[in-house]
Amino acid sequence: MRINGGIAVIVVGAVLAFAVRGGDSSKINLTAVGIIIMLGGVFGLWFSYRLANAKHADEIELIKPSVEEQYTTEPHHYVIDEQIDVTPSHMPKE
Repeated sequence: MRINGGIAVIVVGAVLAFAVRGGDSSKINLTAVGIIIMLGGVFGLWFSYRLANAKHADEIELIKPSVEEQYTTEPHHYVIDEQIDVTPSHMPKE
């Protein structure tokens, strides 16, 4: 349910609760039904608002310091003993 749908449900519930009068022989209390429908519309508005703003939550997940230590941009301090051949395979070697 989107926001305009929630507002429409609230309006329908308000019409049933406050504008429509059932006769004395009516077995359904339209005021109670209208209020229940309005509460459903309010819940729908709240739920659609939460879904629309889910990515703007204030909860930011931070990287733990122990994990962050693994990913450093400093060069390694060990020396390679052997030279690595980086000549492309289609070129002749000297």
